Amino acid sequence: MFDTLPRRRFLKFGAAFPLAVSGLRNASAAPQAGSPKRIIFVNNSLGFFRSYFNPSRHGELNSSKYLSLIECPEDLTVIENLYHPGMDTSNHDSEKSFLTGAAQPEANGFQNTISLDQVLAAEFGTQTRFPSLAFSLYDRGWGCSWDARGRAISPMHDADKIFDQLFKPENLQRKQQQISDDQRILASLKRDLTHLRSSGDPSQSAWQYQELIRELEAKLQHEAFWLKTDKPKVDYTLSRDARYAFSTKIANLFELAKLAFRTDSTRVITISMDWIYGAIKVPGATGGWHTLSHHNYNIDAVKQLSCIETDVMRRFNQFLMDLKSIPEGDGTLLDHTTVVLGSNFGNASDHTCHRLPILVAGGGYKHQQHKKVKEGTPLCNLWLELLHSHNIDAGSFGSSQQDMRLLGA
Repeated sequence: MFDTLPRRRFLKFGAAFPLAVSGLRNASAAPQAGSPKRIIFVNNSLGFFRSYFNPSRHGELNSSKYLSLIECPEDLTVIENLYHPGMDTSNHDSEKSFLTGAAQPEANGFQNTISLDQVLAAEFGTQTRFPSLAFSLYDRGWGCSWDARGRAISPMHDADKIFDQLFKPENLQRKQQQISDDQRILASLKRDLTHLRSSGDPSQSAWQYQELIRELEAKLQHEAFWLKTDKPKVDYTLSRDARYAFSTKIANLFELAKLAFRTDSTRVITISMDWIYGAIKVPGATGGWHTLSHHNYNIDAVKQLSCIETDVMRRFNQFLMDLKSIPEGDGTLLDHTTVVLGSNFGNASDHTCHRLPILVAGGGYKHQQHKKVKEGTPLCNLWLELLHSHNIDAGSFGSSQQDMRLLGA
């Protein structure tokens, strides 16, 4: 008989832990020389009103209502006409594939693949306490991060709890108990694997157990190493402004991302932005973001939607300027951080997933400010380029066809 209780506990645990650690090779590996590379993906899952996002005059970012708000245009490139193949009828499920490129996410039995952030985290997550962090605006259980088996990595949404996880001193007794519990689960899994092998089970169960054991061993090694290291001490800088709670939430998630990068607590972050339930208030408008994004080109709806999207872009601009203001090595934190802002929707009003709004900032690239590619160019071409620019020798990713060197690196 299998020890089913520990297995159930492990499966619950496994659903909550980002399995990027499955790629960890050595939790105590020496840090890389020079300033580390970092990356953040911000997905506005309700898209941007295209006429206000893309420049109306090629190469002139100030001809875009939204991009004109960015105070460091020399540090960014907006790329037009990228898309994900296989998203023709995907509706809001297309967000599941934003960082994976997996086709037909709305189909019954859809199985996602590993997301780009987790490939990156598996490569250099050994160097930080948190291999990666996933944030979202509210609690819905999934965002744009997916593990090596295509399972959703549940994002964190409570800003205060995130701050505590990053910077509050560890409860050593509780943490050691958790590690001890996980070690017992690991021992149980190994017994189950031995039983499966001796029984000649023809299914994939033995392989699945082997993978779970490898992942848990890597996690325990990583946690044991960082348990000996104090968390960084930082001032509490989150906003308590309740007048515009939506704006405050976005600002706080960006602030947490900045703090996490500045203290080298992680080098990979995703932020999923969505708000389907209820009205939100921003300067100039109050309404449901999801409802307004499905505006059907109604002038009044577009006007209110633009207030929400303008507010998002102002918060995003502040994040870029904050990173740019922090000296690091031979440049700034922004120079060493690739910042990707985009969406799974090209037009949320009719649920189309082509001509996606995609912007890349920072990262030390030779930014061209505005680049148009051929219609139908896979977004995964850019994802493949980002893997290469982070020294990951991948031949392909998702639906990629080639590394187009869109960022002039």
